[in-house]
Amino acid sequence: MAPRHAAALRHLRSADPKLGAWIDEVGPCGWRRNTEGTHFEHIARAIVYQQLSGAAAGTIHGRMLALFGGRSPTPAELARIPDAKLRAVGLSGRKTEYLKDLARRSRDGELPVESLHELENDAVLEALTAVRGIGEWTAQMFLMFRLARPDVLPVLDLGVQKAVKLIYGLRTHPSPKRVARIGACWAPYRTVASWYLWRRVDDPPQ
Repeated sequence: MAPRHAAALRHLRSADPKLGAWIDEVGPCGWRRNTEGTHFEHIARAIVYQQLSGAAAGTIHGRMLALFGGRSPTPAELARIPDAKLRAVGLSGRKTEYLKDLARRSRDGELPVESLHELENDAVLEALTAVRGIGEWTAQMFLMFRLARPDVLPVLDLGVQKAVKLIYGLRTHPSPKRVARIGACWAPYRTVASWYLWRRVDDPPQ
C-alpha cells in the first residue's frame, strides 16, 4: 500500500496546492483496506451501523451475531431467521428488511457478493445499490475501505463537503457537483484525497 500512497501524494500535491498544503500538515496517509471477514459480512455490518453511533451499533451487531453462536451468519442463515428475532436484538423493522433483502439476493445469486472485487467500480455500485437500504454512499464506502479502490470520491458525504468548504475557503456549503468539479484533478487518487478531507473535520470512516 505504501508505494501507492507515495505516488498518490505526489500527484495530489502537484495537482492541487491547497490540498497539498493540508496533506503536508496531516502527514502520512492512513487509508487501509478492511480485510476482516467476507464481503457479505462487511455489507451486513454496514447496514446495521447505518445512522447509529458506533457504540449503539456495535451492541446491536454483537447481539445479532449471538443469534448465530457468536459468528457472522451465512446468507442462507440470515435469510431464514425469523424477522422477530432480528427485531428483538434491537434492529429496526426497516433494517431487518434491508438485511433480509441482502441475504436473499446473496443466497440466490442475484448479488454476486463474494466476487464483487472482480467487478469495475460502476458495476459494484450498480450491484450494491440494487439491494434495499444500500445507497450510493454505503456502496462507495465498500469500494474505498473493503476493496481499496483508489479513485472514489463520495460527493454526497457531508464530511467531504464540509472539508472542501474549509480547505478552499468557500463562502457557501458546496454542492455534490461542485465537490466533483473541485476534485476532478485528484483523479486517479480521489480515495486518498477523501481520506485527507475527512481528517479536516473528523476521523475517516472505516
